[in-house]
Amino acid sequence: MGKLTAIGIKALKPGVHGDGGGLYLSIKGPAARSWLFRFKVSGKSRWQGLGSYPAVSLAGAREAAAEARKTLAQGVDPIAARRAVAAVAEVQPAQTFAEAAEAWLAAHAGSYRNAKHAAQIRSTLEAYALPTLGKLHVATITTADVLGALRPVWSRAPETASRLRGRIEAVLSYAKAMGWREGENAARWRDGLDHLLPARAKVQKPGHHAALPWTEMPGFMAKLRAKPGIGAMALEFAILTAARSGEVRGATWSEIDLAGATWALAGARMKAGVPHRVPLSDAALAVLRDMELLRDPKAGGDALIFRGAKRGRPLSDMSLTAVLRRMGRGELTAHGFRSSFRDWAGEATDYPRELAEAALAHTLRDKVEAAYRRGDALDKRRRLMGEWAAFCASPAAETAHVVPMAAGAAA
Repeated sequence: MGKLTAIGIKALKPGVHGDGGGLYLSIKGPAARSWLFRFKVSGKSRWQGLGSYPAVSLAGAREAAAEARKTLAQGVDPIAARRAVAAVAEVQPAQTFAEAAEAWLAAHAGSYRNAKHAAQIRSTLEAYALPTLGKLHVATITTADVLGALRPVWSRAPETASRLRGRIEAVLSYAKAMGWREGENAARWRDGLDHLLPARAKVQKPGHHAALPWTEMPGFMAKLRAKPGIGAMALEFAILTAARSGEVRGATWSEIDLAGATWALAGARMKAGVPHRVPLSDAALAVLRDMELLRDPKAGGDALIFRGAKRGRPLSDMSLTAVLRRMGRGELTAHGFRSSFRDWAGEATDYPRELAEAALAHTLRDKVEAAYRRGDALDKRRRLMGEWAAFCASPAAETAHVVPMAAGAAA
């Protein structure tokens, strides 16, 4: 396997040159070079054309040969399989990228972690890929077209752009498998876009979410509670529960036990996929009782607590950020308040580290510790969250000024 090299191919003389695994490069002249895949069916050797060189690169030919080997392993003749796909493609109209994306999403509907994950994938494509690629026939999309979709977000939001590229690549791979396009994937990274875009690690170094120093929480909370609107109430609830923004925005009344002062989230709603219970402090319950006044009496238990402007839709992921900007604190992030809570718990209380981590629904790295800790320490966490709420409601303390001791002064 891998006997040929991209540089060595240029010096090869006419003949049939093997790369391994049934892949060969047939050279009949300077302009007549093609890839062939040799295999056996019922004891008879067959040759399948994989495209001409250099239109199909060495990497592309190896990928095609690998796909052919997978087809053979399933007991199917790869030549017959290709003809069957081509026959299907002939009776179907030219597919746009938008149509191919929709078909790809439908084909993988059962493979996503949860509905939220599926919605995120669709949202990324709709927001960043479809405006540029949506109306283009999937067979004609080039690397330049993909660059047009990626460049506006590559430097501004590297993580989102990286996911977007992967999803475009997946749609184009699906389109190729369906016979709607041929050739190499225009969104591939290795030996493709990696030569045209800076690596994600070089665009933006990993960093922490901007967080408010825990000592400033009382003053911040007083200003937040003076702000009207569902977004402000959702942010207050997120701070009091140390929950993630998405968990709060997706919260429903069926998850809340007001009498038991508990918020129960299913594993599908949690980042780690594990069910989580949140003890609700009196302050958090007060937010919920205020939200009950805005609750639609006709809506069932699955109704959203912090609903968005459109009926049945949650607040957008920018709603809490917008609240921070209106407060003149646009440098902060909603997620950063989880860090504020963690710093407070570690620096201002005697609660053990494990309890604070449990309050944040962090997965324990120590597998042995995780195996022995069967419960979720709800009662202990209830006291912790009660003290956090009390601290957030305390009068804002003035910054203490330390006067340095004069040199030579008595200790």
